[in-house]
Amino acid sequence: MALKKVKGSLERVLDKDLQDLVRGIRKNKDNEPKYIAQCIDEIKVELKQDNVAVKANAVAKLNYLQMLGYDISWAAFNVIEVMSSPKFTHKRIGYLAASQSFHEDTDVLMLTTNMIRKDLSSQTQYEVGVALNGLACFLTADLARDLANDIVGLMASTRPYVRKKAVLIMYKIFLKFPEALRPAFPRLKEKLEDPDPGVQSAAVNVICELARKNPKNYLSLAPLFFKLMTSSTNNWVLIKIIKLFGALTPLEPRLGKKLIEPLTNLIHSTSAMSLLYECINTVIAVLISLSSGMPNHSASIQLCVQKLRILIEDSDQNLKYLGLLAMGKILKTHPKSVQSHKDLILQCLDDKDESIRLRALDLLYGMVSKKNLMEIVKKLMIHMDKAEGTQYRDELLSKIIQICSQSNYQYITNFEWYVSILVELTRIEGTRHGKLIASQMLDVAIRVKAIRHFAVSQMAQLLDNSHLLLGAAANRNGICEVLYAAAWIVGEFSEHLYDPKNTLEAMLRSRVTTLPGHIQGVYVQNIVKLYSHLLLKAEKEDDKDQMLEVTNMVVERLPVFTESADLEVQERACCIVQLLKYVLKLQAKDVAVGEEVAALFDGELNPVAPKAQKKVAVPEGLDLDQWINDPPSESEEEGQNAEASFVTAGSYSGYIHQQSTVKYEELDEDELERRREARRLEQKDNPYILAVDTKRSKKDELRMQDIPITPVDLTIPLHVPGMMVTDKYMKDESKRKRKKKKKRKGKKGRDTDSDEDIPVMHEVDTTVDMPEGATVSDGEEEHIDPDDPHRALADIDIDKPLDVSEKLPVRTHRVVDNSLKISNTEDIVREDGKPEKKHHHHHHHHHHKAKVMYYQEVLSSEDFRGSMSSLQSCHSGFSCLSLNSSSSTKSMKSLNSSCPSR
Repeated sequence: MALKKVKGSLERVLDKDLQDLVRGIRKNKDNEPKYIAQCIDEIKVELKQDNVAVKANAVAKLNYLQMLGYDISWAAFNVIEVMSSPKFTHKRIGYLAASQSFHEDTDVLMLTTNMIRKDLSSQTQYEVGVALNGLACFLTADLARDLANDIVGLMASTRPYVRKKAVLIMYKIFLKFPEALRPAFPRLKEKLEDPDPGVQSAAVNVICELARKNPKNYLSLAPLFFKLMTSSTNNWVLIKIIKLFGALTPLEPRLGKKLIEPLTNLIHSTSAMSLLYECINTVIAVLISLSSGMPNHSASIQLCVQKLRILIEDSDQNLKYLGLLAMGKILKTHPKSVQSHKDLILQCLDDKDESIRLRALDLLYGMVSKKNLMEIVKKLMIHMDKAEGTQYRDELLSKIIQICSQSNYQYITNFEWYVSILVELTRIEGTRHGKLIASQMLDVAIRVKAIRHFAVSQMAQLLDNSHLLLGAAANRNGICEVLYAAAWIVGEFSEHLYDPKNTLEAMLRSRVTTLPGHIQGVYVQNIVKLYSHLLLKAEKEDDKDQMLEVTNMVVERLPVFTESADLEVQERACCIVQLLKYVLKLQAKDVAVGEEVAALFDGELNPVAPKAQKKVAVPEGLDLDQWINDPPSESEEEGQNAEASFVTAGSYSGYIHQQSTVKYEELDEDELERRREARRLEQKDNPYILAVDTKRSKKDELRMQDIPITPVDLTIPLHVPGMMVTDKYMKDESKRKRKKKKKRKGKKGRDTDSDEDIPVMHEVDTTVDMPEGATVSDGEEEHIDPDDPHRALADIDIDKPLDVSEKLPVRTHRVVDNSLKISNTEDIVREDGKPEKKHHHHHHHHHHKAKVMYYQEVLSSEDFRGSMSSLQSCHSGFSCLSLNSSSSTKSMKSLNSSCPSR
């Protein structure tokens, strides 16, 4: 025995500890993986030792490695061995490792039930605390069911430290084992009036978290929480309670009337910004629920807005962000109270913090009215020109479109102004919102009939200046998408064109073929619409020369699209070319075909509702999930994939490697001059290169570096000839306001100019196409997360009296008939947890019954072959299991002291 102790001491001295591991990793930065692999091998050797201190040291090092991202699940059983150590310093290391590496699917968790129960019943409060801390991290449904009764008992402990931790872990117990909520809730409710403030705070936290998802269940606790709110001086407890009242108030509006006064007092008196923010949030929720029942609440709203202004003006970015967030909540119900602070919100657009700028943009979205829309959009446009960073500029652009298009263009009084804004947005360099701008152009042109003439003229100008939107950069950024909308609008509403022939020529330019395929397809389709309009017009005027000229122009230039790489463009172009050739034949016979060609595009198109596709009923007998043909086998798929590959993996990787190994050298001035001279000599004898004037001096030679670079002022906006400028509409708006002021001059009272007084120049058509028999529904179906752990707690009524069957599971004994034959010796665990040997003599048949809680068979580590993935090795070093299968008595003694089992 003495030799064993000396040997264990020597092992502890020679083993590396955690500090040595950290130093070693820092010294081996260049070869860290190899060093850590070596350390893991040493740790595996240490884990096989009998000495628990050596194992605890090894597990401590595994903790550090796990923090670095290395997997330590293979040592799960060794972690449990250290957790079961009677020494607190070792136990703490084991629980830390378990809390970091254990999860619901860890196989060996089934072995921890008895061990954790033993630690929970310890007389040392710190052992109980470390067990509760660890359990909270790897709690499973089985552990929650088996240990719920023990933890509920700890809530009545005489030690506040234990009570507090037991109360906190009950939240995890309820999530994993919802059946424990009703039996345990009376005890949890008692803790709200616990004399210890820490326990009371823990109980408030747990109930508030439960009520956050299901507030209706906890409405009966409102009087108790109101008492706590008016008596507690703990800011954190007050924050939680006030949050809970914010969730309860919409369910019980009468509660809000009692809350206004104490919350207003807190807003006036508190200096804690976090508490102030929560009070304002709850006041907003209360006033929303009392919007009809409490008319005199404007003072409370003004108080909240003034306090939030202080937060927004603060230099602390976090407070500024929270102030903007809360201001957005007030804006939804009391927009006029917030609109007076528009200048402050606009100042936030110049903040360095992008998150604050985005919150300010969200506020501006709700502050818009018919009176200030043009002003706000103009300021945003100016801000967008100065903004740095493509991402933020794109966010500004999308917000401008959202502001203008919200609620079916509710706040737009002049759509000519809005179309001009959309055209101006196309000049924003590098924007990736080309599709968004294009969709707005299409939507406005289709739904606002009165604006079509103006929109068509603007789109014609865009097509005429399409060279500004063509090129690789434009295609990559997506701004060329606006040409999709322009081409469609001028084709669909060609009757509004001033010079349709000029627009047709612009659409037939050769550079159009550099556009993406889907845009070329729209060009081809709308070229025919324009042609049909011109043909019909020429036939009505009996202008045969015009008919032939237009037809020949389209027949000559359209075939360029038949060579497109896009199959859709090819097919459309080929069909239309053949159609036009047939038209030429008919024209040669003096046959009028204008009406027939125009009939191909007759009829008005309505916008399709966003949810129209979802509303299409599936025909009876149609199974959308069924294979049309038999599914191909895996071998066929592999063969097809191999044949379809033009470049093999090896050759492609070789090509990539070759490309990546290309090196570029920097040449000095002498080397550059030498290469220029060699190039001149080579070109001199080349008959295919025109001779240059060699009499010029070197000073007169044109070199790239000698070309002067003229700075370009990027602040001057790009002006497209013929485009309307939005400042014109701003001037018209200011004139209208001045006229209104003159009319009101001499009248008493406040300004009564409201949104309803502003005339709307154009009407928006809200007609949308839907499948037959379907209706438009505004709200989306509520999304329910199937993995939400709170779902099981939603329908539990905590006020209903407990049934007899509603009890927490209690550890019971199984009654085993003594007549069962058990060979040789059986290990029976008594109620006190100690093993007892029972020898059965087969010639004595006693008919009494034995109480057996658990039965365990003892195996040596060499004979162990479990199914658990973490126990794959047969050399795991089970210190709690017998090293010699014959010495079962000795193994059971060690098992009682250190081995967790179930």
